[in-house]
Amino acid sequence: MKIVGCDLHAGQQSIAMMDSETGELTEKVLKHEGNAVREFYGWLEGPVVVGIEATGAMQWFLELLEELGIECRVGHPAKIRAAETRQQKHDRRDAEVILELLLMKNRFPDIWMPSTEQRDLRSLLRDRHQWVKMRARLQHTLQAIALNHALRKGKALWTATGRQALQDLALPDYTAQRRDELLRLYLQLERRIQQLDKQVEKEAQGRPQARRLLTHPGVGPVTALATEVFLGDPHRFRTAKEVASYIGMIPCEHSSGKRRRLGKLTKEGNSRLRYLWTEASPTEDSRYGVVIGPNHTQNEGTLPGTVCIPAVLHGVCRRATDAAFGAHVDRPRCRLC
Repeated sequence: MKIVGCDLHAGQQSIAMMDSETGELTEKVLKHEGNAVREFYGWLEGPVVVGIEATGAMQWFLELLEELGIECRVGHPAKIRAAETRQQKHDRRDAEVILELLLMKNRFPDIWMPSTEQRDLRSLLRDRHQWVKMRARLQHTLQAIALNHALRKGKALWTATGRQALQDLALPDYTAQRRDELLRLYLQLERRIQQLDKQVEKEAQGRPQARRLLTHPGVGPVTALATEVFLGDPHRFRTAKEVASYIGMIPCEHSSGKRRRLGKLTKEGNSRLRYLWTEASPTEDSRYGVVIGPNHTQNEGTLPGTVCIPAVLHGVCRRATDAAFGAHVDRPRCRLC
């Protein structure tokens, strides 16, 4: 069996490989040029385990190893670095540290990795999010043009009547040209977003866990699908507090002795899922009549709803029950409400 510690970069990778049968150690630097990486891993015989630390440019490498039938273990970068006691840091040493952790039983800090299907669905959600952001920027610009010329429609500006009123405004030449181009672009963005919404809804309706999440008030197809593909298997979290911590919806804490100090939200984890859950929190608060308790002050970094929504959605996923009308799901309790 060959065990490979790999320090992966965008242009190259440093490798420290150990043959468990012969004890032979091989160190090598592979340039990401041509088929050099595919040829190297394709020539390896017998069972092969490759360990890398999580990085942003690793998806192509994971797909390559999956295609070649090679097991790849992805580790937490901070925990891998913490295992190194030396003051020297370079690529060759980083690969050796990964190899050492792989050789020691239960020492490699594995992290959960999404499947190929989940990664593809994440791309769908990211694509939709980018188009929505572009539409929002365009709407702000058109709204500013309307307000500067005494057209106050608010949200009604995006109806057919509102757009016609904006189109009928008498504007100077260049301002009129700008308005016309922005309106034309707005319609294109709207059509594309509607197409993506249909795809998201189709995927959400076709997945049992997402359908269960849709039964909860305030959760739509985007939030339901994002919860499933970004959170993964809910059973890997023992409690709802672990879910909230994973998404970054808990406050920073700096406490000592009897003094307890809570700060702003940690904002660790996936920012898109945290945003969607925060949007769903007002519905959760109004449903259960949440009020801020005496131990919850305004300078603490979390609101009751931001803790309750992970608790409820985590419970819906784990117990495989519907949340319609609150008949099948008991409200999880959190420490703030």
